[in-house]
Amino acid sequence: MAAPSGSRLVIYAALAGNLAIAIAKFIAAGLSGSSAMLSEGVHSLVDTLNEVLLLYGLRRAEKAPDTLHPFGYGRELYFWSFIVALLVFAAGAGVSAYEGIQHIRQPEPASNHAISYSVLGISILFEGASWWVALREFRRSKGSLGYFEAFRRSKDPSTFTVLLEDSAALLGLGFALVGLLAAQLLEMPVLDGVASLCIAGVLALTAFLLARETKGLLIGEPAHPAVAQRIMAVAVTDPDLRRANGVTTLQMGPEQVVAMLSAEFEDDRTTPQIEACITRIESAVKQEFPELVALFIKPQTPEVFAARRAALDRPGTTD
Repeated sequence: MAAPSGSRLVIYAALAGNLAIAIAKFIAAGLSGSSAMLSEGVHSLVDTLNEVLLLYGLRRAEKAPDTLHPFGYGRELYFWSFIVALLVFAAGAGVSAYEGIQHIRQPEPASNHAISYSVLGISILFEGASWWVALREFRRSKGSLGYFEAFRRSKDPSTFTVLLEDSAALLGLGFALVGLLAAQLLEMPVLDGVASLCIAGVLALTAFLLARETKGLLIGEPAHPAVAQRIMAVAVTDPDLRRANGVTTLQMGPEQVVAMLSAEFEDDRTTPQIEACITRIESAVKQEFPELVALFIKPQTPEVFAARRAALDRPGTTD
């Protein structure tokens, strides 16, 4: 199933911007000797690799189901998004922290400030443009939800990953600019290293947020509540069901949902009638939610379903 075109647009915009910016930052770092500029170069290089991994994850997630993965490869995107979070922390935050500590221990004044300031200014323009594309797509997909709530509920990590990366990049550029300016005006080159540590802190926080959200998606989260509500609404009107007890959903990928309906059938229904009932419910729900790849109906009495749901809701059974 094709990924939303908006997701790819966001990633392509970030990829093009980060690659150009990374090259410029490394050149400026080499000419000026600035610790903050080198940290920013590593930051942009890591972001560039991250976009490549996200694009690879999107392509892998499009693979059709097969015997080894009967529900498709949607979680490939979640896996590669988690790898992106690890890279942001290990390569981005780790290298920036190391470079900052080294510069604080052995401070050396930077040179060629005009080049560094020019690169930072251009970088802010490129990152700002990429950030605006990601923000616009995220605002389109979040609907009426707040930003943080939409971030927590999102099932497509590609858009919010780029938005977080670009936000961190803009903060990092701000720290680099302030650090370079303060080091030059106050003649305290140690502040250049402090700016690198600030950049490392921003990247570490970004990595933590990304890892937390993609971990939940990778392990398995329920689909949007509207899917379960629609299944229940269709099920309660079907003549072959005596009672619909409840629905459990699982998000297998950005555009792949599996659902299980607990229901009690009328006693005199035959197997063909039960199969036809399942097909009717699944077809009706798919008209509104095409991401539903499979619907399983489990015959259960309301008492059994309520007991099992209560067991899930007990303290200590969830993270």
